[in-house]
Amino acid sequence: MDKGRLEAFSDGVIAIIITIMVLEFKVPAGSNLDALRPLVPVFFSYVLSFVFIGIYWNSHHHLLQATHKVNGRVLWANMHLLFWLSLIPIATEWLGQNHTAAVPVALYGLILLMAGVAYTILVRCLIAYHEKDSVLAVAVGRDYKGKVSLAIYAVAVLLSFVSPGIAIALYVLVAAIWFIPDRRIEKVIAD
Repeated sequence: MDKGRLEAFSDGVIAIIITIMVLEFKVPAGSNLDALRPLVPVFFSYVLSFVFIGIYWNSHHHLLQATHKVNGRVLWANMHLLFWLSLIPIATEWLGQNHTAAVPVALYGLILLMAGVAYTILVRCLIAYHEKDSVLAVAVGRDYKGKVSLAIYAVAVLLSFVSPGIAIALYVLVAAIWFIPDRRIEKVIAD
């Protein structure tokens, strides 16, 4: 089946997720710059989540550029990914309001971990549906970047209960790893 509907639906869901996150911002109580101070952690959590959503949107786009068709298994794997991404707004809000508390920091990381697992499953389903030497399979290779990211998420979730600040720093590290554009797919498509 054609991949166009999958792309359009996913783009729409991701746009809604970003919209929900920005609508969670509350207007400051005062009219001076000091009124913005309590919003700094909320804004930081929003920026971090916006970057993660942007990374997933960008990676999803490249992933589907390297494919020609999808099947039911791919559709469900994609829905699995969208499910975890759709939980990011609530985790973002909770993290922003409680950035030094272990449970909100751990839940945020657990959702990121599960989104990473879901993305990995989607990639594997697409590779299984295409040839083993397809553009996608060649571009993804052994996916060290993805495996390292999942490991960092898992460690960060556990560290949330020891040091929420270190856990958040590890989430930022994963974002930085992926913020640098992943050229694997672009490079293979261009050849």
